Amino acid sequence: MKYRKFEDLPVWQGARELCRQVFALLNATPLGKDFALRDQIWRAAGSVMDNIAEGFDDGSPREFAKFLGYSQRSCSEVQSQLYRALDCGYINQEQFDSVFNMAGNCRKQIKGFRKYLRDYGKGV
Repeated sequence: MKYRKFEDLPVWQGARELCRQVFALLNATPLGKDFALRDQIWRAAGSVMDNIAEGFDDGSPREFAKFLGYSQRSCSEVQSQLYRALDCGYINQEQFDSVFNMAGNCRKQIKGFRKYLRDYGKGV
């Protein structure tokens, strides 16, 4: 299937859901009051979806795969920030697990899509 816009990409849709979940966490927990940590995790979550969109519009499978790499690393950054939030007592284990697993699933999906682009790149 050839995608016509980045919004149709399952990886972007998953990244958007990750942003929604991070936003909900920020608004429902004391994490939202730690401005430095809040801003860092929010920027990392936004970077996941933004780099997918930016790479999609480049037109080159190789460049797109590069931007997907940035997105993949941003998923890991979200996960690392979640550990900090958990360790500071801003979120509980259940909240941590939910968003951590979502970020991990996004990372896996992005990794698979990067592999597809490197192997077959012309069908995107």
